Amino acid sequence: MGNRFGHLFRITTFGESHGGGVGVIIDGCPPQLEISAEEIQFELDRRKPGQSKITTPRKEADSCEILSGVFEGKTLGTPISILVRNKDTRSQDYDEMAQKYRPSHADATYDAKYGFRNWQGGGRSSARETIGRVAAGAIAKKILRQIANVEIIAYVKSIKDLEAIVDTNTVTLADVESNIVRCPNGEIADKMIELIEKTGRDGNSIGGVVECVVRNVPKGLGEPVFDKLEADLAKAVMSLPASKGFEIGSGFQGTLLTGFEHNDEFYIAENGDIRTVTNRSGGIQGGISNGENIIFRVAFKPTATIRKEQKTVTQAGEETVLAGKGRHDPCVLPRAVPMVDAMVALVLCDHLLRHHGQCKVLS
Repeated sequence: MGNRFGHLFRITTFGESHGGGVGVIIDGCPPQLEISAEEIQFELDRRKPGQSKITTPRKEADSCEILSGVFEGKTLGTPISILVRNKDTRSQDYDEMAQKYRPSHADATYDAKYGFRNWQGGGRSSARETIGRVAAGAIAKKILRQIANVEIIAYVKSIKDLEAIVDTNTVTLADVESNIVRCPNGEIADKMIELIEKTGRDGNSIGGVVECVVRNVPKGLGEPVFDKLEADLAKAVMSLPASKGFEIGSGFQGTLLTGFEHNDEFYIAENGDIRTVTNRSGGIQGGISNGENIIFRVAFKPTATIRKEQKTVTQAGEETVLAGKGRHDPCVLPRAVPMVDAMVALVLCDHLLRHHGQCKVLS
């Protein structure tokens, strides 16, 4: 039921953290799009574990296998299925968690809903599920680039109280990938890395904020009333593990302004296009893209599984304590960046195809 996302460009993810593998089925991808496993692998490598000293030490190549929907390097227009096999599982690390609930994790709520759960690695609630999203996002990104030259750049804006100043008009993917924390401000990035390392050594975890800018967004994307573009973006990124907050444009700071101060005044550009002087709306007005950069932020909480001992209860309802075992990120932010990228691409690709189907037929 809750494993499918999208309307025209639809994905269904499958698999558990310690099962045979994880993956995605993509339906609605246009035919004759040139795509390769290498292009998908580039995005998966940005998400995979064990990529640096500040991520989980779990070693997975996360090599993708395209099982269907692609022939001679081009999409067929039929369902595309992509599989990534799990290799480096250590299920014994979770033996104690089979009976003890991890504080702030999905263990207790999964039991409350289903009465049964896969406790190995968190099962379906593990961030490993996002492999399918990132793989599908790679294809969505290519469609967006090919049709409208849309550019999606997400990056770490803050870790705990360390916040970077980033120019959303000029930041590039190369800037983001220039360091292991994926913060395009090198000076702050070094401090973030140091803080994450120290927190991990203490057996603890920390959270932060990922910011995302989307450039060259066509005007008119978004469907009133319940499928407003910012509403779909919010749902997309808030479906990611550990996400706890979303704001677009001026966000909560906009509540401190008057309407006169907050409104984005219009002007006519040299090419005759209608533009806005400011962008406090974050590129979306009335739920529909206005052609300005889409800018939003998503907050991620500290990783729930930590090595410090905490009070909890057992599945049988007995009070106890638990110090988490296994291999976990002391901070999810560096690996959350490509996940945010992917979810934004899925939303925009879906809305672009819907817009073309609904509004471009007679144009």
